[in-house]
Amino acid sequence: MTEHSHDHAHAGDPATPGHRRRLAIAFGVGAAVLVAQAVGAWLTGSLALLVDTAHVLTDVAGLGIALGAATLALRPPTAQRTWGFRRAEVLAALAQAAVLLAVGVYALVEGVLRLVEPAEVPGVELLFFGAVGLAGNLVGLAVLARARTASFNLRAAFLEVLNDALGSVGVIVAALVITTTGWQRADAVAGLTIAALIVPRAVRLLLETASVLLESAPPGLDLDAVRARLLAVDHVAEVHDLHASLVATGLPTLSAHVVVHDACFRDGCAPQVLDALQQCVATEFAVSVEHSTFQLEPAGHIGHETSRHA
Repeated sequence: MTEHSHDHAHAGDPATPGHRRRLAIAFGVGAAVLVAQAVGAWLTGSLALLVDTAHVLTDVAGLGIALGAATLALRPPTAQRTWGFRRAEVLAALAQAAVLLAVGVYALVEGVLRLVEPAEVPGVELLFFGAVGLAGNLVGLAVLARARTASFNLRAAFLEVLNDALGSVGVIVAALVITTTGWQRADAVAGLTIAALIVPRAVRLLLETASVLLESAPPGLDLDAVRARLLAVDHVAEVHDLHASLVATGLPTLSAHVVVHDACFRDGCAPQVLDALQQCVATEFAVSVEHSTFQLEPAGHIGHETSRHA
């Protein structure tokens, strides 16, 4: 088996000290917002603020997990962990998505109960703590916005802060309605709205990270098209056992068994075939696969394999 060998670091690598610093700042801001909103929820008894506080708690916990994962991702590969801790960011995002989903379901149930039996909530105090939460979340968004597409980890963190900012807006709107009209059910409506914002995004992120852990093909990489293109390489007779997966953000991998004409093993053209195969998957598709492994085989080798996969 022959492998395309190169360093694991890339220009766009999400595991960088700069990204970790952004997460650390966002974590500190989130922790301050959490304390402020927890005090506010206790003083006002607001469901919307309570749910938003629970979301901030999830946000801060998720940022802490993300920060830990980003730190682990910077550790170099070892003989036991050949990809280092790159997949830690996927596990962190999966955990955040699961917790977010639980918070969203709780908010939906509690919101319905509060619609039936609304509680008295002081509008002015609710408005103050909602504004404090929104200000803190806007700072967090500003810190994470530029790097939000760099990894699952940063994307999850950005979505959590964004959802929490929208939750703070819901708290402010509920406070204004209660203050101006006295309609206490506005608090429950705001809580349900926050839940409606949380659940779909949590489910989407949960599915995406689970797909990575199940080693599905990287999104945007059509393996049928890859197979057809590999078959078009000179001297290639057959391609089987073609697999592709995503180790972590920006790190797709691909492997295949490639049957080449027997003459390649006699006239020495096998290295050129290997170069062409690796160049093909690295440059000719929307998803650039730089970590590729191809096993070149003579036509008769297939009979010695114990299994054969598509």
